[in-house]
Amino acid sequence: MIERSPWQPVRGTRDVLPLEQAQLAAIGSLLDDMLNGWGYQAIDLPLLEQRELYFRKAGEELAGKLYDFVHHGRALALRPEWTASVLRAYLRALQTEPLPVRLRYAGPVFRYERPQRGTYRQFTQVGVELIGGMTPQADAEVLALACGGLNQAGVTDWQVVIGHVGVARSLLAGLGLAERTVSRLLWSLERLRREGTAGLRAELLPSGEDLFDLGPMELLNDEQLQALLLTMLRAVGVPINNSTRTPETIVARLVRKLRRNETQGALERALDLLLRLAAARGTPAAALASAAELLRAEGLSSAPLGELEAILADLVAGGIPPERLTIDLGMSRGLHYYTGMIFEIAGADGLQLCGGGRYDELLTALGSNGSVPAVGFAYGLERVAAAARPRSVPAAPLLLVMTEEQLFGEALHVAEQLRDRGYVAQLDVRRRSLQANLRDATKRGAHAVVEVAGDGEVIWHDPHEGPRRGPLAVVVPVL
Repeated sequence: MIERSPWQPVRGTRDVLPLEQAQLAAIGSLLDDMLNGWGYQAIDLPLLEQRELYFRKAGEELAGKLYDFVHHGRALALRPEWTASVLRAYLRALQTEPLPVRLRYAGPVFRYERPQRGTYRQFTQVGVELIGGMTPQADAEVLALACGGLNQAGVTDWQVVIGHVGVARSLLAGLGLAERTVSRLLWSLERLRREGTAGLRAELLPSGEDLFDLGPMELLNDEQLQALLLTMLRAVGVPINNSTRTPETIVARLVRKLRRNETQGALERALDLLLRLAAARGTPAAALASAAELLRAEGLSSAPLGELEAILADLVAGGIPPERLTIDLGMSRGLHYYTGMIFEIAGADGLQLCGGGRYDELLTALGSNGSVPAVGFAYGLERVAAAARPRSVPAAPLLLVMTEEQLFGEALHVAEQLRDRGYVAQLDVRRRSLQANLRDATKRGAHAVVEVAGDGEVIWHDPHEGPRRGPLAVVVPVL
């Protein structure tokens, strides 16, 4: 392992220095104002959570990127994303609020990603959760908000890619595959399109996964299932004696067949359908027509496509240019908890700026007493700031100096008056001469030097003009 200097940031993290931090703060403030204007209330939550919170529905990809540890016997994790944490807080304290509940957040998240262009292991998410909105109009709201925020931040070149997990789930529903297998296939949609079927097929078939749907018996382990089947077969008088094998051996083999019987054919069918669905990508009209044809051929409902059509119609009517909208039914976003519409927004360089979707079952998985639909999204603040038009640099400061030490108290008062006028005011705390301070002000790009002269007077030293002396209200320009 290569030793890193203790003065270097941890790999995958970075120092954000004043100029960039000012840009991030400005963009963050614009986004926060916009989210607030749409009625989303601010929430702040701990960086540390119980590790189990992220194992419920996050999926293997995110779980593998957790910064987790055991401390005093408690399994903890640094927050890798906000959604699960926000819903935990909703379940704990906000369930009695009238629906829908609109929440917004901003803060750091941590993921063990491979460092590369635009990707760090600590970054800032700014986002919203709309809890209790079950209609396509709720989906359209968060999509319109996500696009509007980018416009507000000064990102002029962006493209929305929209998918719907429900379409793929409809195709798999009648194949008899276990839910864990369906989830794995849905999570792997983009991988299937990128790499083909061989890798996933090899992982699923020999892995011992329970691919076949045993219904309620799926909850039993092999030993329990064998005992149940043995009892049932004996109770109905089915002969299971064999000269070479015991009843237990016969039933064990039956269990293996139940677990695997015809799973290869079902899996092959699933892979074929998903590959065909993943080809439904492009303009909304073309992609939806392709998907509709596939669903008709399989005798399946096109209800998820109807939801997408309603969302698209609302977006276009709301002012989103249709040429900025792409449909991709092979998109999965790598998280298991999505149940409906999903989307990503990329900038001109192809980097994802924002992503989100619908997750109607996540609250139930986290312990809700009933089903509560929800939809949300998050920006990557650093990426949005990089894609946005450069913001104006922070205001140049005024440097306050005093030739006599006993004037420092008066200088503090003068500084407050200047700040009330909108200036950024800094005081000399190194007891330098006036000439040294004038040179320092030039190096720092200071707006001017204000010399506290006593008796309520100041001397304004502007690098482009001669000094002016008098009361502050007279010699200091109004911003």
